[in-house]
Amino acid sequence: MNTPRIAIILTDTLAAIGLADIIRRMMPKAEAHILHDVEKLAAENHPQFFHFFTDTQILMEHAAFFLSVQHRTIVLIHGDEAVRLPQGFHTLNVRQTEEGLIRSFLRLAGAAHGAHGREPEAVKQAKGCPPPVTQLTTRETEVLRLVAKGLINKQIADHLGMSTTTAISHRKNLTKKLGIKSISALTIYAVTHGLIKAEEV
Repeated sequence: MNTPRIAIILTDTLAAIGLADIIRRMMPKAEAHILHDVEKLAAENHPQFFHFFTDTQILMEHAAFFLSVQHRTIVLIHGDEAVRLPQGFHTLNVRQTEEGLIRSFLRLAGAAHGAHGREPEAVKQAKGCPPPVTQLTTRETEVLRLVAKGLINKQIADHLGMSTTTAISHRKNLTKKLGIKSISALTIYAVTHGLIKAEEV
């Protein structure tokens, strides 16, 4: 198997560790590498990396390198920093809630891979073979889809024509069955198991 390798080159080590964790949750079989030396990376065989995550400071300091891998580079920005970037780079705004960040991450992945119709085979393999979702009832699956879309319990109840208490009960049941409690983790689960498309979150 050609394991996807992802390079994380950030000035903020804590952010790099957090990003590596998100990548590992989304693609358990991928390798997320935190790097500190762009010159060494540029001199080596960098085609081994599927993507490069960096920040605006490192991008500007090493513009020649990142322009050469522009289609594989994702720049983490803080608010409206994108206006200072050369055109053509993918960006991910890190100034948002965890749920918002995960949704943006999933949309970015869906848009990038959707542009040519499908994910590379190695990326599919890195996500792992998700277990079947048969353990959830039809109603729990519907509730999970709506949670992944960002709806709150009252909105879910209204959308499905049930009481808020019933919506909460379905939500509790599905989180118990899946062993997942956070909205961001439920969203990742729903997308990676094909229950919802990334562009719908």
